[in-house]
Amino acid sequence: MARSHRHASPPRVRRRLPLRYLLPVLVLTALMAMLMLRGYVHSEILADYRVQPPVSNDKVPKKILDGGPVIDTRSGGPSSLDVPDHELVLTFDDGPDPQWTPKVLDVLKKHDAHAVFFITGTMASRYPDLVQRMVDEGHEIGLHTFNHPDLSLQSKRRIDWELSQNQLALAGAAGIRSSLFRPPYSSFARVMDNQSWPVTEYIGSRGYITIVNNTDSEDWRKPGVDEIIRRATPKGGKGAIVLMHDSGGDRSQTVAALDRFISDLQDKDYEFDTLTEALDAPSAHTRVTGLDLWKGKAWVFLVQASEKTTSVLVVGLAVIGVLVFARFGLMLLLSVVHARRVRRRGFRWGPRGPVTEPVSVLVPAYNEAKCIEKTVHSLVASDHPVEVIVIDDGSSDGTARIVENLRLPNVRVVRQLNAGKPAALNRGMRNARYDLIVMMDGDTVFEPSTVRELVQPFADPTVGAVAGNAKVGNKDTLIGAWQHIEYVMGFNLDRRMYDILRCMPTIPGAVGAFRRSALERVGGMSEDTLAEDTDITMAMHRDGWRVVYAEKARAWTEAPESVQQLWSQRYRWSYGTMQAIWKHRRALVERGPSGRFGRVGLPLVSLFMVVAPLLAPLIDVFLLYGLIFGPTEKTIGAWLGVLAIQAVCAAYAFHLDGERMTHLISLPLQQILYRQLMYVVLLQSWVTALTGGRLRWQKLRRTGAVGLPGAGPDTQQQVRERRPVG
Repeated sequence: MARSHRHASPPRVRRRLPLRYLLPVLVLTALMAMLMLRGYVHSEILADYRVQPPVSNDKVPKKILDGGPVIDTRSGGPSSLDVPDHELVLTFDDGPDPQWTPKVLDVLKKHDAHAVFFITGTMASRYPDLVQRMVDEGHEIGLHTFNHPDLSLQSKRRIDWELSQNQLALAGAAGIRSSLFRPPYSSFARVMDNQSWPVTEYIGSRGYITIVNNTDSEDWRKPGVDEIIRRATPKGGKGAIVLMHDSGGDRSQTVAALDRFISDLQDKDYEFDTLTEALDAPSAHTRVTGLDLWKGKAWVFLVQASEKTTSVLVVGLAVIGVLVFARFGLMLLLSVVHARRVRRRGFRWGPRGPVTEPVSVLVPAYNEAKCIEKTVHSLVASDHPVEVIVIDDGSSDGTARIVENLRLPNVRVVRQLNAGKPAALNRGMRNARYDLIVMMDGDTVFEPSTVRELVQPFADPTVGAVAGNAKVGNKDTLIGAWQHIEYVMGFNLDRRMYDILRCMPTIPGAVGAFRRSALERVGGMSEDTLAEDTDITMAMHRDGWRVVYAEKARAWTEAPESVQQLWSQRYRWSYGTMQAIWKHRRALVERGPSGRFGRVGLPLVSLFMVVAPLLAPLIDVFLLYGLIFGPTEKTIGAWLGVLAIQAVCAAYAFHLDGERMTHLISLPLQQILYRQLMYVVLLQSWVTALTGGRLRWQKLRRTGAVGLPGAGPDTQQQVRERRPVG
C-alpha cells in the first residue's frame, strides 16, 4: 500500500477521544461480556458438579425423618406435612426445557391437571416464555437454585447467591417470587442427613419451604414408560408428591408416561393440584413490583441478548471457517499454478523478446531524509536503463537537497508544495520521458534486477500494470517478523492467486509499474481515496487492462517499528480499501472487463480483505471461551488444526520466495496478538466509514536502516559507483 504525504494536523489541547476510537473498545467489551454471561447461564462458569456422599443422620430430628415431604423450618421449630389422600402433586425438576417442557404442559392442559415446576435460574433466564406459560396455565413455580449445585457443599454466601439469582430470573420471566424450594440432588425426607439438614434449616431461615418427594418416578434412568408409571403410582390411594423431570436429556418416556399416568389415576378419583391447592394453603407466589421487577426484566433481556449474540458469533465463526479454508485452498492451488507457469523453462510474457526500453522511476518523497539516499543509490545501480525522478512533496527536512547533492546522472528532483502522494505521482508522470513508469516509495530499496524484472510483463500488450514483490527490510524485531510473515504469506501469496484469477486488487506503492497510456486512460492517480494504489489498480481492471505479479521484482521497504505506527498505517490501508471498493461498486452491474472484475474481483476482495479479517478474531475468541468453559481438548485441537493449515501456507509461501523458515517460529504468537490488532484497526475503519469520519494521517517515523540484504560496506560502495545504462 502507498503512504500519504499530507501534513499532520497540529495536536489539540485536551482533545476528546473520537467516537471511532471509543466504539471498537466498547464493542469488544460488550461482546466479551455477552460471551461471559452466556457461559454463566449455561453453567459453564461457577458451576459445581460435586455431589456429597451420604453421611449419618443422628442430628436430623426424628419427626423430619419420619414425616412428610413438605418441610417447614421458617419459625425455628421444624415441622413436616403430607399430601392428603387421593391428591397428587406432580413436580418437574430442572426445567424449563424448550423441547420437553411444552410437551409436558400440553399433556397437563389436556387433562386439566396442575403441577409444580422447580426451575433453575439458568434455564428460566434462557426460556422465560415457558415460565410465563406455566404461571398463565395455573401451575406453581418453585426454586431449584440457579445452576444446580449440591448445597451441602456450599457456603451460606453461595446458597444466598443461588437463591437470589434464581428469584431474579423468576421475577424477570414471570414477575413473581416463590416461597417453594427443592434442593438439587434431594430425595425422600427419610434420607436427609447431617450435611443436608443444616442447609434445610438455613433455607427455612431465609423464608422458604423445602419440598422433597415421597414418590420417585426415576424417569431420569429412562426405565421405560410402564416402569415410570409403576414407580410414580402411590399405594393404597395415598396422596403423594411425585418427582419427574422436564429437562436434562431425552424426556420422551416421561411425556408418554405422563399422559397415561394422569388418565389412569384420574379414573381412580385422584386430583392433580399444585402444592398449595392440595394443602389448602395460600399461594406460594407473590407479585414483584418496582425496582426488583425491572432488575429481573433487565437480567432476562441481557441473557436473551447474550444468547442471540452467541448465535450470531457462531454463524460468524462458521463463515470465517469457510472463508479461511477457501482462501487457503485457493492460495495453495493457484500459487502452484502460478509458480509452474512463470518458472517453466522458456517462459515468456509476450510474443516479442525481453523488454529493454528505458523506464522512468518516480519516487514521491515527503520528509524522507533518513531514507532517500539509499533509495536513489539502489535505483542508479539498476541493470536496466532508468531515469529517476524524485518528487519532493514540500519536505521540511532537506530531502530534495540531499538528492541534489548526490549529483547522480539521470536523477532529477521536482519540487512542489505539499499536495499529497497522488498529486506528486501525477506531477512526476508529467515530467517523465518514457512510456513505462515505475512507482516506488521513498523509504524503499530496489535490487539491481528489480526494475528489469518489473517491466518484463509489458512484453504482453494487454498488460497495463505490474505488481512487484514487496518485502520487509527491518524484520529482525518481533513486530517486524510478524509483518514479514504477513508480506510473504498474506500479500505475495495472495497476489499469485489474484494473478491467476485476473483480479489483482492492489499494485503495492513500494514497487509497481504502469504503462503511461494505461494511466492516462484512467485519469492518472486519484485523490478520491486514501488507498490510491488500490484505487488505480481497480480502475485498470475496469478499463480492460491485465494486472499481473512479477515475483522476482523484489523491493525492500521499511515497515513500521512500533504498534502505534503500525496502527496508523493499517488503519489508513483498510479504510482506503473500503473507499476503493465503494468507489468501484458499479462494476458489479457493468458489462465487459469492468463487469468481470466487479463480479469476481470485488467480491473476493471484500470477502478476503474486509470480511475475513473482521471475523478472524472469532477463532481466538472461541479459543479463549473453550479454554475457560470447555471442552478444552477439542478447542485446542481445532485451533491447532487451523494453525497447522496456516503454517503449511506460510511455509509454501516462504519456499516460493526463498525465505528462511526460522521467522515462522513467531507464527503462533502472530496469530494470537497481531491478528487482534488488525481486527481492531479494521473495526475502527468500519466505524469511521459508518459514522462518516475523516481520517487524519500521521507521518510514519523512519530510521533509514533498510538496505539490500547481505550488502556490507563494500557492496554499498559498489552500488554507489554504478550508473544507469543508456
